[in-house]
Amino acid sequence: MDKTVASADEAVADITDGASLAVGGFGLSGVPIVLIDALSRGTATDLHVASNNCGTDGWGLGILLEQHRIARVVASYIGENKEFGRQYLAGELEVELTPQGTLAERMRAAGSGIPAFYTPAGVGTWVADGEMPWRYAPDGSVAITSPPKEVREFDVDGQRVPFVLELSLVCDFGLVRAAKGDRHGNLVFHRSARNFNPLAAMAGRTTIAEVEELVEPGEIDPDDVHVPGIFVHRVVELTAEQVQNKHIEKRTVRETP
Repeated sequence: MDKTVASADEAVADITDGASLAVGGFGLSGVPIVLIDALSRGTATDLHVASNNCGTDGWGLGILLEQHRIARVVASYIGENKEFGRQYLAGELEVELTPQGTLAERMRAAGSGIPAFYTPAGVGTWVADGEMPWRYAPDGSVAITSPPKEVREFDVDGQRVPFVLELSLVCDFGLVRAAKGDRHGNLVFHRSARNFNPLAAMAGRTTIAEVEELVEPGEIDPDDVHVPGIFVHRVVELTAEQVQNKHIEKRTVRETP
């Protein structure tokens, strides 16, 4: 089964208004920037995004933010994106801040057929008790807050320990970037670029992968596969120029000895 498509624009053409997206990447590492750029050239708006963060100003998901194409974000932090913070505090964007490990497990659970799970992360905080500001009003007051979640105690090492119930995070589409992929959709990621990409691939009902190197089926050792093709529906081969177009969030250099 050949899952390759001719271009990123073709691959994202059926992403429509209001679609939910699970997007791989951590900071600027492993971000599916070619697919995001293709979305930015389209018309889809009111998007709901689940990603560890929302890129930076002018890069990654920050491009869609600046176009006001994103209505809601589920993320673990705002990071270096000043526009993300501005839109959130100005009431232009709904944001569900989620503990990083919980976000990762919500995506993984979505691809594993697990509707919900219990975790100790967030117990005794607004995460579990509710009242987390999801959206602000233009005057700075809180317009929408998170609802309280179910908390249940379990026996752990002879003690009763509280855990909060978290729901899996199924999205309409998953957008990921891989170092290598074959025509069947099997994917391999390079070191830190692996981050949230396998989880985003699992969370999407339709997952689209941009790959830096496209190989034929059988060329990837099965033991090297990070995401099996069963989770991937479309594969876009990147050009050499697209592969090289990578940004560094904070460039640190040292003086020559």
